[in-house]
Amino acid sequence: MRGFPVTGTGGRVEYRLARNAVVSEFHKGRLSKLDVCDAHPELIAGGPQCGRTPARAMPHLRGPPLVHVTYVFGPRLPSHGRCPTSATELSRLCRRADEVVCYVVEVCPDCAWNHLARMYPAGGRHRASASAARRGNG
Repeated sequence: MRGFPVTGTGGRVEYRLARNAVVSEFHKGRLSKLDVCDAHPELIAGGPQCGRTPARAMPHLRGPPLVHVTYVFGPRLPSHGRCPTSATELSRLCRRADEVVCYVVEVCPDCAWNHLARMYPAGGRHRASASAARRGNG
């Protein structure tokens, strides 16, 4: 998966429909817990330190609230992206002169559920709209 091209006219993309389809398939028994609870260990470890808890509970199991973890990719950032640890750091990354792309992943640190929640461009010519995207950012 190559992700969103940093240059272009793209905007915010929500993945709620894809998420709902996965949850529906799980409830129908077409997907096992192992299929939907397969988060990478770094994503699980980053949740408590870098994540923000949204007002949504687990979609398929009773358990702790989900954590939204944001990764930022772009020029002059590590190839694995940057996982901002505070709202201030995320804001600074989104105000850069270079365009960046932010991916917000919902994660359950206990059972390893994970799903891409949204993606949005920021920085560069997207700086003005980035603050609105971050307000919806989990």
